[in-house]
Amino acid sequence: MTMRLIQLLVIISVIALAISRRALASDPDITSDYILPENHTSTTVDASFFTYTGFRGLFDQAPKTFTATKASMDEFPALKGQSVSYTMLQFPPNSLFPPHTRLDSAGLMFVLTGSLEVGLIDTKNVLYTKKLQAGDMFVFPKGLIHYQYNADPNLPATAIAAFGSASARTVAVPASIFSSGIRDVVLAKSFKTDVSTVRKIRAGLKN
Repeated sequence: MTMRLIQLLVIISVIALAISRRALASDPDITSDYILPENHTSTTVDASFFTYTGFRGLFDQAPKTFTATKASMDEFPALKGQSVSYTMLQFPPNSLFPPHTRLDSAGLMFVLTGSLEVGLIDTKNVLYTKKLQAGDMFVFPKGLIHYQYNADPNLPATAIAAFGSASARTVAVPASIFSSGIRDVVLAKSFKTDVSTVRKIRAGLKN
C-alpha cells in the first residue's frame, strides 16, 4: 500500500474513535467465581450454565457473504465477568471483513481452514500485513485498525477469534465514517476527493 493510503487509514482511525465515544477499558475484575444473569431465577447452577452450543452446525454451512458469529456474554451469559469471548469468522471466496477496531480487547485469530490476508496499522503509521494459512495465528492489539481478507477466488476460509473481554465491541471503520452524518464536503476534503465520490461510498454502504 502507498504511504497516502496509510495516512488515510490513520485519519479514519482517529475519526472512528472519536465517533464511537467509548472508553479504552478492559472488563472489571469480579469478586465471585461467576456472575448469574439477572433473569436467572433458580438458586442452583449446573454444567449447562457453563456450556454454549451456538457454534454447532456452523462448519456445515457455506454462507454467501462474510459472516461473524459471536459467543459473547450476550449469547453466553456465563462469560460475564470472565474477560473472554469468541467469534467464528466465515469467509466465502473473495470476501472481506472490512477495516475495523476493537476498543475493549486485543484479538487472537486462529485460521482453521483456507488462507487469509490480514493487516493492521499501528500508531506510528506502520502497516503490517501477512498471508496466513490454516494453523496460523495472528494477534491484533487493542484499539488498532485491522482487516481480514480471503483473496482466494475459489476456496472459503474459516477462522476463530478469541478476545480478552466478554463483550469485545467492534467499531466498523467505513460505517463509522460514512454513515455518521458528517457532511459530504467535510469527508471530501478529509480524503482529498470530491462530494460525488463520497455520496457513491455512502450509497454503497446502504446496499
